[in-house]
Amino acid sequence: MEKRYLRRGLALAVTASIALAACTQTPATSPAPSASASTAPVARGAGGDLKILYWQAPTILNGHQSGGTKDSDASRVILEPLAAFDNSGAPIPRLAAEIPTVANGSVSADLTTVTWKLKTGVKYSDGSPFSADDVVFTYTYMCDEKTAATTFGACENVKSVTKKDANTVVVTYADANPFYLQWGTGTQGEILSSVAWKDCLAEKAKTCATDQKPIGTGPYKVREFKPGDTILLDMNENYREATKPFFKTVTWKGGGDATAAARAVFQTGDIDYGWNLQVEATVLRGMATSSTTGDLKSVYSNSIERLVLNRADPSASLGDKRSEPDTKHPYFSDKAVRRALAMATDRKTVAEQIYGNGLTGRTSCNAWNGGDAESKNTANLDVCKFDLAAANAELDKAGWVKGSDGVRAKGGVRLEMLYQTSVNPVRQKNQDINKANWEKIGFKVTLKSVDAGVFFTNTSPDGYAKFFADVEEFANSAGPPDIASFFNDWTCKQAVGKANNWNNNGNERYCNPDYDKIVDQLRKEADRTKANALAIQANDILVSDVVIIPLINRTSATSGVSKSMKNVELSGWDSEMWDIANWAK
Repeated sequence: MEKRYLRRGLALAVTASIALAACTQTPATSPAPSASASTAPVARGAGGDLKILYWQAPTILNGHQSGGTKDSDASRVILEPLAAFDNSGAPIPRLAAEIPTVANGSVSADLTTVTWKLKTGVKYSDGSPFSADDVVFTYTYMCDEKTAATTFGACENVKSVTKKDANTVVVTYADANPFYLQWGTGTQGEILSSVAWKDCLAEKAKTCATDQKPIGTGPYKVREFKPGDTILLDMNENYREATKPFFKTVTWKGGGDATAAARAVFQTGDIDYGWNLQVEATVLRGMATSSTTGDLKSVYSNSIERLVLNRADPSASLGDKRSEPDTKHPYFSDKAVRRALAMATDRKTVAEQIYGNGLTGRTSCNAWNGGDAESKNTANLDVCKFDLAAANAELDKAGWVKGSDGVRAKGGVRLEMLYQTSVNPVRQKNQDINKANWEKIGFKVTLKSVDAGVFFTNTSPDGYAKFFADVEEFANSAGPPDIASFFNDWTCKQAVGKANNWNNNGNERYCNPDYDKIVDQLRKEADRTKANALAIQANDILVSDVVIIPLINRTSATSGVSKSMKNVELSGWDSEMWDIANWAK
């Protein structure tokens, strides 16, 4: 997707290790409250207009219905979770008065109940009061399968969210949950007004007008929203901290491309914040190092640029059954074909030529990167080694025969592939490298690039969610430092399809009961060492079964920030907008 993502400058191993400690802790090491490192602005509205450029233009302002990071980030300046996550993975109170822990008595010893104490006196931007009713309503909204929320994965194992009093809610998990901050936090935890969204439950969520002009408790409110173009925001006069936000208005411009966004920060100085600068490393380095107007900010976490292989049949002839989870792909159902494709994928060249060998990304053959949960086993897998001879031999052995045109076929099925991704110079170069190698082993590859505002949606036939192609490429976005939730995206129930309005996270339409059992164990395992081992098992299944082909461990954020900006603290585990209330000049 930037399908959920983020950043800042700690080393990956350190960041992931700290975050992992938070998500697989024993009760004795429960996450402690952390204060924001930012310095508060001194006067609300003194900063004029904040100019933000997201070259992937937002199309909706409700993170629970987001089609990608562009949407969940945009909604985050308006809507807030109970708690955010900083770059160390530490939870930071937002609508919560404090972070629940076993030590402070807000989390039960068996890790099944979490009591959230809410801040008092909080108001929405329209002046209406925030209360426990809104938190309970948000649970009802997002955890109803009929809503088809993109955040539905955070509802896994959640038994109930109930109101204890006006300022207290209790989240109850069906089983012990080591990452008991799962629900209501980070990118998946935006709290909705029970009044504003009252007519948007279940099936009605799909056509909810409030998603285009929401009210929220965040630092800014919507004045005007043109989906796919511009958001004009004003400071929220009802924001609970009297000195924030510093900026009176925000102009959020969408569209264009990553290179133009980089120029706007580093060369012309026209904008204050340019997002996701997926620009070829040599070009980006040159712009940033010579700039007098902007600084490059980046951070590693677990963002992985990946190739996604469709397990369903994307043939147009299937009509409404196209790419539905209960269909089978004509050739990716053969593991030998998937393996050959992986062996013909040259990560090293991509990393060297495009990502600057670490400036914006480095080679990886893992789904999860960093810390003690990163698998070392994949280094020895043949599917992680670039070897065209081995790839050809794999297909020969499986009976896929090259025709006179060089394209392999078997049983009347030809290895003809549609490979799609978003419009971006970096991704188009990735496509070119992969196409050249894949055609050497007998594929016929047609490339397709789709405007990012269309690609990262669940509504368009050209979107990544409907996946009317054979292979597609994108990166995962940052989510909370919860490994179980990360691997949950490939469980059977997450398979994307018409039944869930193409809003789930399992784009591959993958279903493996053995994999699901491992993730279920991981979700319940409080012992860190055992949890790490389970995460490695899950990772190795995804890689060895070629559910995905990991390409590059990308910087979770590579964004440009005006030199005049202060307090811009990015996180590798939350939205880039997680701390926007503290931004100043």
